[in-house]
Amino acid sequence: MFKQIALSLLVASIAAPALADSEVNVYSARKEQLIKPLFDKFTAATGIKVNLVTGKDDALLERLKLEGENTPADLLMTADAGRLYRAVQMELTQPVESATLKKDIPENLRDPANQWFGLTSRARPIFYVKDKVKPEELSTYEDLADSKWKGRICVRSSDNIYNQSMLGSMIAVNGAEKAQAWANGLVKNFARPPEGGDRDQIKAAAAGQCDIAISNTYYYVQMLTGEEAEDKAAAEKMAIFWPNQSDRGTHINISGAAVTKTAKNKDNAIKLMEFLVNDESQKWYAEANQEYPVKAGIAPSAMLKGWGEFKADSLNLSELGKHNAEAVKIMDKAGWK
Repeated sequence: MFKQIALSLLVASIAAPALADSEVNVYSARKEQLIKPLFDKFTAATGIKVNLVTGKDDALLERLKLEGENTPADLLMTADAGRLYRAVQMELTQPVESATLKKDIPENLRDPANQWFGLTSRARPIFYVKDKVKPEELSTYEDLADSKWKGRICVRSSDNIYNQSMLGSMIAVNGAEKAQAWANGLVKNFARPPEGGDRDQIKAAAAGQCDIAISNTYYYVQMLTGEEAEDKAAAEKMAIFWPNQSDRGTHINISGAAVTKTAKNKDNAIKLMEFLVNDESQKWYAEANQEYPVKAGIAPSAMLKGWGEFKADSLNLSELGKHNAEAVKIMDKAGWK
């Protein structure tokens, strides 16, 4: 009972300001420092105040479901297309018609039914220890299941959405049977039971626990450019390899947003999404967050440029969510902890 009352009070406290026309309420799984500077710019440009609530992706989805029509949220932001797809399946979002969003965001980085839109992208390539692996030894994600990599691969656990989405993309392209065979082989090649986040895989490789790590690009950049000397030293022992350049391309994902089903400030929510894909915002994402802009013509940061151009997988990212449940089953069956 206490929890119900507390939640009601919390909803009421957040809902009250949402009634104003000059506001928009955002539930975000992205950390505040990764988005608030842009929200402040949006407010300065439009006069629309942004009320921000941050939390874990799945917790925010459950909160939206629990709040129902009473939710104050107008916009949901996540760091993965898979959870945006999940929000659509839970009927927590609504379609949006925006010529700006359609024009500025590539078709494969937005929902075919306009329920969600990618705002930035990131790649999930292979990282290798420079003095242990030659780049010519690497080729594709599929090749990581070969026995030559036995005891040499570090990757985080199967409950991580980034890995689930990566496997989901393989199911979409190669089919479930081949994806299962790949997962079986990959698990046999693990150097250790999965543990930690993406940065921890790079650190483990640099420390000699494995030769190969799979990580999102922005984590690697954060290690190279952050204040932790230990992180920087570990990252500098590693190099990046873009897999699958002769076929479908390197797996990518997005951070994105969707207007909630019962948004009280729908127009403001759309204005905010459109603001986040304008040239200035996309440049900010590139330079401050070290993410790849989704808008054509906006250059990535100098560091990302330095890694060279690569062929990105052009699969529509709604496929990641579509195959998520099957990916989890395959991982479980393969013994991917």
